[in-house]
Amino acid sequence: MIEVRGLTKRYGDVLAVDDLTFTVRPGEVTGFLGPNGAGKSTTLRMLLGLDAASSGTATVDGQPYAALPAPLKAVGTLLDPGAVLPGRTAFHHLLALAAGNGIPRGRVDDVLAEVGLEKAARRRAGTFSLGMRQRLGIAAALLGDPPVLVFDEPLNGLDPEGIVWIRTLMRRMAAEGRAVLMSSHLMSEMELTADHLIVIGRGRLIADTTMKDFIEAHSEREVLVRSPQTGTLRGMLAAAAQVRAESGDTLIVTGMEAAEIGALASAGGVELHELAPRRASLEKAFMDLTRDAVEYQAEKETGR
Repeated sequence: MIEVRGLTKRYGDVLAVDDLTFTVRPGEVTGFLGPNGAGKSTTLRMLLGLDAASSGTATVDGQPYAALPAPLKAVGTLLDPGAVLPGRTAFHHLLALAAGNGIPRGRVDDVLAEVGLEKAARRRAGTFSLGMRQRLGIAAALLGDPPVLVFDEPLNGLDPEGIVWIRTLMRRMAAEGRAVLMSSHLMSEMELTADHLIVIGRGRLIADTTMKDFIEAHSEREVLVRSPQTGTLRGMLAAAAQVRAESGDTLIVTGMEAAEIGALASAGGVELHELAPRRASLEKAFMDLTRDAVEYQAEKETGR
């Protein structure tokens, strides 16, 4: 389990992380989200002892990372897939890590197979693509068979097959009872992978909740309605809901449930061809919640 309590980091006058508190529990994939500059990487670096906190604590199973007697057996991490000597083969990179942490040599072959790098095991890491380096970094994280896993943007450079693979891997690691913390800017994948969300903005915690509750709380539910009588239907719905046209025969309704719309249409003799609730996306909920916490924002396009 990861526990962050009152974690704060200052760089001179810049408050990068501000009194951050959250828990990453076993058996769950916890998504770590925030706009660029929100403090995610700084938080992870403090958790892993790479940066000193100005105040507060970050522990793995009750201990600071620096105090862990065998770090790779306690927490597996991927922060920088390029953190490998380019002239060293994938096999020897993992073998060196195993030797330094008292991990049996056979485990190297196991994790190379796990991440699909058996055929590239004797290739020098400097010849690897970004996706292959990501896989090697994940192999290193799994090497000690740790109960806690921390991944910073593990999807970068992966092809569609690789993205599906890592989604499956994260879910399996959590199902085995491990605590998994994962940051990513790919909202569609995070929505499919994470059970719980930690969202920060400008270094502060702004959400700590389940995926389902986060989406429901921070986005409006919509219902798609298709009918040959949209004009009549729109007039009937206008008093109780927000209605906008999506196409000639399609309306998007906010503020009413599908059953209510169906009952109203039936009572008014309006024919319906489709009545479908639209599930809000994580991306929309995230954008709505963090709109005021975006540090770097492109200027909106204007008409000419």
